[in-house]
Amino acid sequence: MKLKLNSMVVVLGLVACSLSAQAQQTVKIGFLGTLSGPAGALGQDQYDAFMLGLEHFGGKLGGATVQVIKEDDQLKPDLGVQLAQKLIEKDKVNIITGVTFSNVMMAIHKPITDAGVLLVGSNAGPTPLTGKGCSPLFFSTSWNNDSLHESMGQYANDAGYKKVYMLAPNYQAGKDAFSGFKRFYKGQVMDEVFTQVNQPDYSAEIAQLQAAKPDAVYVFYPGGMGVNFVKQYQQAGLLGKLPLLSTSTVDGTTLPALKDIALGVVTGSPYSPDIDNPQNKKFVEDFKKKFNRSPSLYAAQSYDAASLINAALLKTGGKADNKDALRAALKSAEFKSVAGPFRFNTNQFPIRNFYRVDVAKDASGQAAFVNKGVVLKDHADAYYKECALK
Repeated sequence: MKLKLNSMVVVLGLVACSLSAQAQQTVKIGFLGTLSGPAGALGQDQYDAFMLGLEHFGGKLGGATVQVIKEDDQLKPDLGVQLAQKLIEKDKVNIITGVTFSNVMMAIHKPITDAGVLLVGSNAGPTPLTGKGCSPLFFSTSWNNDSLHESMGQYANDAGYKKVYMLAPNYQAGKDAFSGFKRFYKGQVMDEVFTQVNQPDYSAEIAQLQAAKPDAVYVFYPGGMGVNFVKQYQQAGLLGKLPLLSTSTVDGTTLPALKDIALGVVTGSPYSPDIDNPQNKKFVEDFKKKFNRSPSLYAAQSYDAASLINAALLKTGGKADNKDALRAALKSAEFKSVAGPFRFNTNQFPIRNFYRVDVAKDASGQAAFVNKGVVLKDHADAYYKECALK
């Protein structure tokens, strides 16, 4: 009898150890972003904010121990695919997050989702993946590319600009920028100029737009492209004379390099550091304290990605091995976005507010972002009805 009891104790002990090991299973998250080159500041903001979110949740997400494996795609789609395959096959991640640029997202989306791995994008939102190309394994905490620019199209109408001249880099997000702006803008588009990705000199394009004599100029130049364009626009004597409207051009990653040069630029954004809610105040305060800079929209969206994953893992008891359960948990997860109202549409892209955010001097006399109010409220993208998801 005593032997049987001892055997039972051993068995129960082994079961308890097994259950404990399962409960403490590490969730592996691959962070893939553009972390170097002229646009590296965007991906770095995404990564820093995601890790700050992890810190805010006590170093765990949903109570689970988390291992984050960071990879730099260098804004090269082919490299992005190789790194995604490495994260899936070698590192055996449960989730991939980040992804800064749309050309990389277009390259990696299918390999990741075909492998049955969940993808939580926190920036790039190319239009083909929003409608017919949507996937049940892809969630976005940012926006469809078009939506990001629709707010400035609406603002250009509200401001009474009859003629607008447009410039953007020649890749998927640049094409989506023009499409989104024109969907809401009712005036005359004088020209749509595509330039090379990471082009450093815009003097010829600036001379051409100046000769066209528009009422306003709209540009989309993320990262170092934005710094170069705005500096050259100012050097041409146009800033303050010819209204410059932008999205993802003057933002938290480029304002430190531009400072007062960017005063007067009007931006469209789903986020501003001065949005008044408790979660954003804590996020901004701690981000500034830890990294000595203000968070950008890229940072805010990646912090939201950490919050989304945390909320989903709370629903699954910290487990990520059941893909269907985790996907359902992500779809129904509720969290408080630092950017204000947030909920998923049927295509698993957000319905959210877009704001007019101006570059102006703050109380300390420094160039900063000032939220001038909502341009598009509870805004859904134009493609969700083409997505077969329910």
